[in-house]
This record gives sequence, structure tokens and C-alpha cells, in this order.
Amino acid sequence: QVQLVESGGGLVQAGGSLRLSCAASGRTFSRYVMGWFRQAPGKERDFVAAMRGGNTRYADSVKGRFTISRDNAKNTVYLQMNSLKPEDTAVYYCAVDTQEMTIVTTWARYDYWGQGTQVTVSS
Repeated sequence: QVQLVESGGGLVQAGGSLRLSCAASGRTFSRYVMGWFRQAPGKERDFVAAMRGGNTRYADSVKGRFTISRDNAKNTVYLQMNSLKPEDTAVYYCAVDTQEMTIVTTWARYDYWGQGTQVTVSS
């Protein structure tokens, strides 16, 4: 059974940092796209960042502030978030795309999802 478990969310002041982790189990995802999405109340689920191999892709809103990385030995993907802003407040989801070999930003193309972790940035 495939399972993705996020951790690392919380409350932080604007300008602060958080690191999210997503541990995958039940399958090895080293050759697939792993990514992060976020959803604020009343808004659609938005792409944040994703990677496959040495390739990464970021939403314009987080470029230069967020960094995605992965440890294939641990089947874990990370999202380092720096210089956080109140508009970064959302539930952050980890996701895996087993169908595409290139990074796509459409959430519906991803096959497996974690339960989400809340990130709240206060002003």
C-alpha cells in the first residue's frame, strides 16, 4: 500500500523558515516526479515545486525562496521554505506522478497524495 506522510508544518512569522518532509512507503519513487502543492481556504490547489532526477521546477511565486530536494535512499522529498510570507499560508501536499517522465504542474496528473500539513505564516 502506497503511503505519503508529510511533516514539518506549523506556525511561523513572516520572514521565517520551515522545512517540510514527505516520507513515501510501499513503493520506490526514485525514478518518478515528486512534488509539492498547496491549497489555501477557498482556493484551488496550486503547484509549488517538483523534481525528477536533477531537474526541478518551481512556481514563480516561490522561486528563490523555496528549494525542493529528495533523498532517494530514504524515499523522502523535502521542501525548504525561506523568507515566508503570509500569502504562503496553506495546506501543503506532497504528491507523486508515476505516469509522466517530465514535470507537470497540473495536480490532476499526480497519482498519489499525502494527507497534507498546515503552514501558517503570521504577519
